[in-house]
Amino acid sequence: MALFVINRYLVDEEDSESSRESRSRALLAKLQEQVRARERQSISNTPDEDNKEQKKRKPEKTETEEVPRKTKKSENERKTHAADEVASSAKKKKKQTNKTLSTENESTGDKESINEKSVEITETSESDREENKKTEESVEPQISQEAKAENGSSQSGFHVLGGFKGKTVQKVKRVLPQWLAQPDVIQRDITNNLIPVSEVPGICPTLLKKLEMNGIQSFFPVQAEVIPAILESVASGLLVGPGGYRPRDICVSAPTGSGKTLAFVIPVVQALSKRVVREVRALAVLPTKELAQQVSKVFSTYTEGTNLKVVMVTGQKTFAAEQTTLSENRGGVSHSLADIIVATPGRLVDHINKNPNFSLQHLRFLIIDEADRMIDSMHQSWLSQVTKAVYRSTGDTQTSVFRRVLPGPITVASLSPPQIPLQKLLFSATLTQNPEKLQLLDLHQPRLFSSTHTCTETTTQRQDTFNFPQGLTEYYVPCTLSKKPLIILHFLLRLKFSPALCFTNSREGAHRLYLLVKLFGGVEVAEFSSKLSPGERQKTLKDFEQGKIPLLISTDAAARGIDINGVKCVINYDAPQYIRTYIHRVGRTARAGKAGSAFTFLLEVQEKNFLQMVRDAGSPGIQRHFVQPEAFKSMEARYDQALAELSKVVKEENAKKRF
Repeated sequence: MALFVINRYLVDEEDSESSRESRSRALLAKLQEQVRARERQSISNTPDEDNKEQKKRKPEKTETEEVPRKTKKSENERKTHAADEVASSAKKKKKQTNKTLSTENESTGDKESINEKSVEITETSESDREENKKTEESVEPQISQEAKAENGSSQSGFHVLGGFKGKTVQKVKRVLPQWLAQPDVIQRDITNNLIPVSEVPGICPTLLKKLEMNGIQSFFPVQAEVIPAILESVASGLLVGPGGYRPRDICVSAPTGSGKTLAFVIPVVQALSKRVVREVRALAVLPTKELAQQVSKVFSTYTEGTNLKVVMVTGQKTFAAEQTTLSENRGGVSHSLADIIVATPGRLVDHINKNPNFSLQHLRFLIIDEADRMIDSMHQSWLSQVTKAVYRSTGDTQTSVFRRVLPGPITVASLSPPQIPLQKLLFSATLTQNPEKLQLLDLHQPRLFSSTHTCTETTTQRQDTFNFPQGLTEYYVPCTLSKKPLIILHFLLRLKFSPALCFTNSREGAHRLYLLVKLFGGVEVAEFSSKLSPGERQKTLKDFEQGKIPLLISTDAAARGIDINGVKCVINYDAPQYIRTYIHRVGRTARAGKAGSAFTFLLEVQEKNFLQMVRDAGSPGIQRHFVQPEAFKSMEARYDQALAELSKVVKEENAKKRF
């Protein structure tokens, strides 16, 4: 019985194993069938998805046709988006197959089923790869077609933002005010455009006789244009401008030596000649004492024999002495002793602030000579001090008919009652065209007379251009630093360039060069700088004009406006850094249409920049003058001896300064 039970158990076990195996095979077949069905379903779904994507893209195409794509970046995003969709669909399929395979593995632990599954996995993965390739190939031509459509739409007249194409950048052109852009042009040629004095309208017979007495038979073009314009502004008298309005300010830009000083002296003297009460009615402000002396001398020449009194306020006298020349007290009331004042800015401000009897309330003309330099010195605020003094209100003038109020916008109320107008007259050889700087002068409807600035479009894009003196010949001399003094000695001793005015960039440089030439000998030399007292400077200039001194070594103190007679040659021992400085230096020669020469010593490193600066400024041409080294070989021994003596003299001077 026991044996039968054991055999039966074994038989049952064998039956269960066979039935289990058959069930697993049936299950495996069923799962395989499901996998195949899903594969067929997925294959049938891919064209539907492609159709859906194409349907989705069709409206996108129409949108791109209506609204063009802005950048190529959208195309790349499209491609990546389509590729992502394909990759995501492939991943979904793989996940589904992995799930089915995992269920098969769980249900069957048989090795055979696992092998079959692995074969199927490889088959399905290979089929998936092929399907991915097909879908990618079907998507790429669609994207390329869309890109072409976008390019076609962009080429159909729409502007694509971000397209960096080579574009010509327009230069910004300087826009000037009308009075600067369209000045009254003055003839540059002095000698061929002389106008007889009798043909200039408005000049009184008394001044015509004085002009003839001083040997002036004709006016230069600047004088012939500016004198009538100023006389026209006083045609209705000093108290009222033309038509009852405030007169226009006058600006004059003309070359050095063209007669600008006489252009304002003649009309101002004629306008003030009919005055009854003596008050300060004309004020001329100049940058240097020497220039102020020169202008004061011209005013005195043409006021001689009249009741007009000219006073110079430059600091050459003590402050108390200048006070006595400006005003006096009679019966406890201060009375002015000056009709015309010629001043430097610093001393003028001192009298405005510290002299209670100094009054500018009747000032009619404010003359600013060397205006560009005076603008540069505006940090001293001298102009604002003058304006405050002119329109300063006192208790007596509040009810006076002649009270003055700082002018504002022109209205009916501002014109009643009328007041004495203040007219500004600006003169310079290098008047700036910078509106910001000119705005500091607070000009009223200015009128520009110019023979230096051109109005072409090409020059407005560069620096300011100027007209050089007509008879000037310019040269530059290539040299080394050690040969500069020898070249000057060669010019004076061998070439006989005399009288010559030599400019340096510093006071110390002028003094050392003066000592070196003096120690070398053979040439009478003098120096002119702020190191000298006013009396010494005046005597030096007088001796130089008379021909007693053939060489005058100077700083830029003598470069501004000073009219030194007989200068045939100007030597720039140190090359000027700015074009305006160069123009004023070379303007000391070739004055009033005469001939003159200018030599500039240039080191090799200075040549390129200096020559470019001069050409851009409108120079007619600067020539090269080369001095052969053999020309001063005979002077080298004496020159070395003079250098040794110079070092001793400089040491002695420095020792004296310490004590």
